[in-house]
Amino acid sequence: MTQNRNLLQRRESAVPRGVATAMPVFAARALNAEVWDVDGRRYVDFAAGIAVLNVGHCHPRVVKAAQEQLSQFTHTAFQVMAYEPYVAVAERLNAIAPLAGPAKTVLFSTGAEAVENAIKIARKATGRSAVVAFSGGFHGRSYMAMALTGKTTPYKRGFGPLPNEVYHLPFPISHEGISVKDSLDALKRLFKADVEADEIAAFIIEPVQGEGGFHAAPQELMEALREIADKNGILLIADEVQTGFGRTGKMFGIEHSGVKPDLMTVAKSLAGGMPLSAVIGRAEIMDAVEPGGLGGTYAGSPAACAAALAVLDVMQDEGLVERANALGDTVVARLQSIAKRDDLRPIGHIRALGSMIGFDLLAAHGSDEVDPVAANAVVQKAHALGLIVLGCGSLREAIRLLFPLTIPEAHLEEGLKLLEQALAITD
Repeated sequence: MTQNRNLLQRRESAVPRGVATAMPVFAARALNAEVWDVDGRRYVDFAAGIAVLNVGHCHPRVVKAAQEQLSQFTHTAFQVMAYEPYVAVAERLNAIAPLAGPAKTVLFSTGAEAVENAIKIARKATGRSAVVAFSGGFHGRSYMAMALTGKTTPYKRGFGPLPNEVYHLPFPISHEGISVKDSLDALKRLFKADVEADEIAAFIIEPVQGEGGFHAAPQELMEALREIADKNGILLIADEVQTGFGRTGKMFGIEHSGVKPDLMTVAKSLAGGMPLSAVIGRAEIMDAVEPGGLGGTYAGSPAACAAALAVLDVMQDEGLVERANALGDTVVARLQSIAKRDDLRPIGHIRALGSMIGFDLLAAHGSDEVDPVAANAVVQKAHALGLIVLGCGSLREAIRLLFPLTIPEAHLEEGLKLLEQALAITD
């Protein structure tokens, strides 16, 4: 571990505390669902760069596409000179996005950047300024995205003042005693006490909350938001940054509800590790912004666009949407078995859409009381055993599983056995 220790010392002296890492490890190389550190130790990856690598680390078709583009040109800035890969990505996204009517797409670099621009577009298209988000939601670390995020520490604390006219509703979580009715009643109170419906530009919601604990938005809630939005001229934004591109067993998480959004934000697995994000929206909404109002120097970089086109091909050719469901079924069955074992830490509230899977560490078997301390201990022990997993949830009470959808079955089984070892009760 000599190289890791030396690099950790350098990190502590060179990188601010606010840039945290989940593991005291420095990666050296990776392939599909495996990562090796600088000391040669191997890890099974159940995090996939926080759902960035649905097609796995270094998929050869993605790497080849990016390399070929880099050999042609690296940058022109789409605002200066257009290029075909950007248009091709937009066309592909327009074709698969679950929107009502013709779609258009604008490309950016990060998920937060996509969220910021989705709000700009919604405000411009509606002539309104207020936005409604949900507690527990995560939308990014830039200022508007941070304001939309429904969690204070570590994302907001000490960074104020934040952009105004952002309001939060409680997100339905049954074991926390929050129902869809509670959420909708809170919206009614919001209309009466804080902001009129005709002042709201958009609702923004993750179809499955990411940092908030992998809780899926109930279909009843999504249908109600769509109905209220239509009645009051409000736009519905689906934040698909973490749920997009097959992770939930459909190409996009909102497809589980059958509800069609007006705008969508996508990023993470779009380009297989290259920095690329997008806002996809109904054409008449996207065209509300005058020329020059959207864009960015590195938005839609040529190499990232080439990688994205390869990712979309791989997902189709390798049947990764369908495989997400099959892998998810295997993992959920194992977690249900684990939940019954007295020799392992108590877990529960198992929840999954496809291969977007989370569960809570509990204070006791059969209890609804969560145990964030135990969750952190399991994450750390898993890392020590050679398994990369991440925590999430409002209290960090949950473990989330985000293995690549290309993971070999042998590596999935290996990872599940390591997870069992991490859950073992020790004196």
